[in-house]
Amino acid sequence: MRWIPIVVCSVALAGSAAAVEAQAGPAKTEGSQGVTHLTLPPVPQPLLPPSFAGWTAAVPPRKFTDPAQADASNAAALKEYDFVEGATATYRQGDDTLSLRLLRFQDDSGAYGAYSFYRPNGWSRGEIGTGAASSQNRVLFWLGDTLVDASFSRIGPMSAAQLRELASHIPVPRGIRALAPPILGNLPRTSLASMTTHYALGPAGYAGAGGVLPPGLVGFDRGAETVTANYNLPSGVATLTIINYPTPQMAAAQESAIRAYIQAGAKAQPSWPKPLQDSDQASLEVRRSGPLVALVSGDAIPDESHKLLDSVNYQADLTSIPLPSESEVARTSRFLMGIAALVLIGVVSALFLGFSLGGGRALYRIWHGKPASSLYEMEFISLNLRDWQKEKIEETGPPHPKS
Repeated sequence: MRWIPIVVCSVALAGSAAAVEAQAGPAKTEGSQGVTHLTLPPVPQPLLPPSFAGWTAAVPPRKFTDPAQADASNAAALKEYDFVEGATATYRQGDDTLSLRLLRFQDDSGAYGAYSFYRPNGWSRGEIGTGAASSQNRVLFWLGDTLVDASFSRIGPMSAAQLRELASHIPVPRGIRALAPPILGNLPRTSLASMTTHYALGPAGYAGAGGVLPPGLVGFDRGAETVTANYNLPSGVATLTIINYPTPQMAAAQESAIRAYIQAGAKAQPSWPKPLQDSDQASLEVRRSGPLVALVSGDAIPDESHKLLDSVNYQADLTSIPLPSESEVARTSRFLMGIAALVLIGVVSALFLGFSLGGGRALYRIWHGKPASSLYEMEFISLNLRDWQKEKIEETGPPHPKS
């Protein structure tokens, strides 16, 4: 009966070896030994297609990585928005032409910032990509980390649908790169004027989009970002500027500097920009909430401007960033725990079978009046020669002395 625990342990070890072999992957066959399989990287897709929705490129699209080739006069602003690459192409459809400029950025925030930089206030809202605006024959839209600037020779009833088809070929980033600028969530929604929001990450983008303050006073060198929007209040139009700093301490220092600059009035250095000069000085007000500094300007009366400023309140929201489903360490630990569990089950099974079968045999022997173990039994074959010699003497008598 001792072979039963041995067999059970052998089965457990064989199962463990099979699990290790399965985790390591399929073994190489004789035919595959010495053969190296190369996995080629995917072929990069062009930024602009050669044709779409009936439009055909007159020449292959031109690709570039220098922001000066995209827009020489605003190259500094494109760098602030983390420009990566771009492409331009001219398409034809009959006698009509379409000029496309595609700009790709590091993430969605850069694409939205460039979109708000190039879109003047008052453009009509469109339904293309994530957001779109149009004026006469020009259409701007952004999708993910990509901005598209389209200029038609003639706008037709199918122009928007054609650009939607183009947008369907643009890949959309995922994960942390797909997050919109969090500062946009701090803008009050009540009375917000449509298509007037501008997001900036540096002085060139801020000044180019009509910023209210001097760019050097904002503190972009300290990691600040800004959003500016207009509000249609009952007494007039107010402009709200929100500046987000990395820490509340930085925000407190910049709030003091901005407040002193506003209070200096005509004596301020540098002199007030035109948006401040055109504002009602009684309505100018600065307020801080956490790492946010808000400034209200414009023509609204002080009471309405104060209420608008009070509606800006910082709220710390925790955003969970999706992690990979399972790391290499987790897979390895799970695999080792599986082996340990399998070995433990084999050992317990062997002990259970050993005690069950061995104990049952001992009880059976005791029940039949035998010792519990067969080690105490002297079971062997004997010839009993003495008994045979004694019986022989009784039959024939003692042997003769000479014999």
